[in-house]
Amino acid sequence: MNPLQEDMESALTGSQSPHTSLRDVHSINPTHLMARIESYEGREKKGISDVRRTFCLFVTFDLLFVTLLWIIELNVNGGIENTLEKEVVQYDYYSSYFDIFLLAVFRFKVLILAYAVCRLRHWWAIALTTAVTSAFLLAKVILSKLFSQGAFGYVLPIISFLLAWIETWFLDFKVLPQEAEEENRLLIVQDASERAALIPGGLSDGQFYSPPESEAGSEEEAEEKQDSEKPLLEL
Repeated sequence: MNPLQEDMESALTGSQSPHTSLRDVHSINPTHLMARIESYEGREKKGISDVRRTFCLFVTFDLLFVTLLWIIELNVNGGIENTLEKEVVQYDYYSSYFDIFLLAVFRFKVLILAYAVCRLRHWWAIALTTAVTSAFLLAKVILSKLFSQGAFGYVLPIISFLLAWIETWFLDFKVLPQEAEEENRLLIVQDASERAALIPGGLSDGQFYSPPESEAGSEEEAEEKQDSEKPLLEL
């Protein structure tokens, strides 16, 4: 092959390779990146994530459900007024359900304050409420006389115990991991957008000029023509 042709082909290959690499870099769509950043920032501006809001709703359900069961128990055992006076005013640890209701209020206040108002991202608050609930209910079941008072002696302690542990599971395995994952995604998208901003914009295919490939025969004909003209000039 003609050395001149080899040089031209290597030059053409070199000019096409940076063209391709730059085109690959600009395949990153800044508009798409900004849209994703705005979506993540919109979630941050809401102040509370969807999964955390669901957790707070479940904590509210915990309080309302235990309250409903306690009111039903008051109404079943001789009327709300008489039973309320007996369980609240004349409180007896061994026979009253009022402390189980107060335990639900305690869980509600601590968890809403910690994870809705203060927006904690740690499990210590739910660990505190679950530990207090479990210890109190176990002691009450062992020492009190609830089982001799009908079905509510079984229902209220078991329901309170289950709700407390469901809240712990939901926070530890759903809320905190999902929020951490969304935060990592936001950091990755922001980093990608910063890198894309450093790349010169506005590059198009028209800005890259590749010279047309010349034929090898044309160069050889030009050299032969010059050689034929030299003797004529000498004459």
